[in-house]
Amino acid sequence: MEEKEFDAINVVPLVDVMLVVLTIVLMTSTFIATGSLSVELPRASKNVQETSKTRIVEIDKNGYLYLDSKFISLAGLKTALTSLSRETAVLIRADKNLKLQVFIDVLDLVKGLRFKKVSIQTEVSG
Repeated sequence: MEEKEFDAINVVPLVDVMLVVLTIVLMTSTFIATGSLSVELPRASKNVQETSKTRIVEIDKNGYLYLDSKFISLAGLKTALTSLSRETAVLIRADKNLKLQVFIDVLDLVKGLRFKKVSIQTEVSG
């Protein structure tokens, strides 16, 4: 029996593998260059319903805190919230132009006190 010689090399599988590798390299390099993936955050579809037991923490654009419309410091907020039941609902309203650190400090405080019902008010889309 005679051996048949190859007339052509099938390069389609090689091209498929190379395209996959190229895609992986491009995706990885984009992630490394930007440091994160591009994520568009969702908007809330409805407001949180306030009850009579809801305590409202407001933060204006200058970072000033208000508990139930009364000016309060971060330490004062901690003292005021410490005396409440952990079942009390806490609603946080923060100005959209606020420095993020002030918001994180308030959220960290509420989380550290282990409140079970914490909401963040957002703008209703639609």
